Amino acid sequence: MVAVQFKVLSEAEGKCVSVERPNGKSPLLVICEHASRLIPERFGTLGLSREALESHIAWDPGALAVARGISEALDATLVYQRFSRLIYDCNRPPESPGAMPEKSEVYDIPGNAHLSSEERVARTEALYIPFHDAIRALIRERKARGQDTVIATVHSFTPVYHGKTRAVEIGILHDDDSRLADSVLNAASAGSSLYKVERNEPYGPADGVTHTLVLHGLSNGLRNVMIEVRNDLISDQDGQGVMAGYLTGLLRQSLDA
Repeated sequence: MVAVQFKVLSEAEGKCVSVERPNGKSPLLVICEHASRLIPERFGTLGLSREALESHIAWDPGALAVARGISEALDATLVYQRFSRLIYDCNRPPESPGAMPEKSEVYDIPGNAHLSSEERVARTEALYIPFHDAIRALIRERKARGQDTVIATVHSFTPVYHGKTRAVEIGILHDDDSRLADSVLNAASAGSSLYKVERNEPYGPADGVTHTLVLHGLSNGLRNVMIEVRNDLISDQDGQGVMAGYLTGLLRQSLDA
């Protein structure tokens, strides 16, 4: 990377990454890439309406609350991105068009149109690199103190996408390493049928959604899984609490497997 003139975050806005329970005892490391819809001040509204900025294109509604519930219940370290994926989607590599999308679902994003190479580098250096460096540092520290690491990323998805209703309620996603996903799916099938749980739905590796799993899980030989929750199920505190409890149970069984 090269030095650039664009300043993405002000000093007052602080760091892009937040870590909770850095010394958590669980082997589970919970990651939430799309936790926030906060737009750094210099970008204004990106030319979007309030409706768009509050919608799924800006963040994964409910995902952080669910991730926090899991973290609290299991004493697991939680890492999350503090700024909107509209500025940089930390589950995409810098070369991906989806990292700084010009269009998302039905919305054009004027503030992301025709970005210069300098602007793309600035966003990458400000948001993507520190976020993933923080995860790498945590993994190194845990290894140094003899603590195992198992990765779970937490996301949410819309009930309807381009006019098509999605029946799946929880997606358990994986890339080439399915060990943890297999365990979670086995736990789900063996327990109550509270939710409709499916493998690699509503997305899968072919959709480019497993970047974080590959970057930190597969590359280190660590068990890993991506959890997708339909966001109408976690639109309020009660739903978030029920979902966090359900997923905590699945993960606890899977970690013990």
